[in-house]
Amino acid sequence: MQITEHIASLSEEGRLLAAAAEQAGPGASVPTCPGWQIRHLLRHTGMVHRWAAAFITEGHTAYHPDGGEPDLDGAGLLAWFREGHRHLVRSLEEAPADLECWTFLPAPSPLAFWSRRQLNETTVHRVDAESALGGPLTPVSVDRAVDGIDELLVGFHARPKSRVRSDKPRTLRVRAVDTAATWTVRISDDPPQTVRTAGEENAEDVDCELSGTAEGLYLALWNRLPLSAVTLRGDRAVARLWTDNSAVTW
Repeated sequence: MQITEHIASLSEEGRLLAAAAEQAGPGASVPTCPGWQIRHLLRHTGMVHRWAAAFITEGHTAYHPDGGEPDLDGAGLLAWFREGHRHLVRSLEEAPADLECWTFLPAPSPLAFWSRRQLNETTVHRVDAESALGGPLTPVSVDRAVDGIDELLVGFHARPKSRVRSDKPRTLRVRAVDTAATWTVRISDDPPQTVRTAGEENAEDVDCELSGTAEGLYLALWNRLPLSAVTLRGDRAVARLWTDNSAVTW
């Protein structure tokens, strides 16, 4: 995906999140984030949006702490979220292509990193907001889902802080049936190592395979859908190793 596509999708995802949050109400429970209500979701995501925008607009070249969550609720909280989301989108739209600032995952450029990272951040939390309504979720396109799986498997869980570890080496394959993308995740007592291939190129035996649509896999791997939403073959314990230890925390 191109940077402009990421930013346009980020703009839409933030609007959808706010609309679902407004409809659900601040006290509604968020099933995909046990213990959270919509107010917690808005405070967290709005804080992340402002934190990210500060790197883009202020050019911090080292880690810079976030500003904390606001003591807001109700209509004031929703307005604060919308304002921060619009500021983030404008910051990305107006940033120079050669933007220099801190990032924490490999990317072609800082601008590419932050537009992609905030799109996936906002998409996952939009799903959280919509889950509070109990109705259907807004679809995620194949290209965006594949890109989100890439970020999670090849980016987040290649870092030393990944808790997906196993004393006994295990291999998990993730196969999207509506595109050619297949990921092979090697789990050991080191951070997982993931290689993406075209589906037909990967015929090796694995301990466990998760297959489904790219969207279904994206949401299941981010723990927004249960494993029952995709097809599991092989050792279920390997899949549980993922779901029990893969949560990305702030």
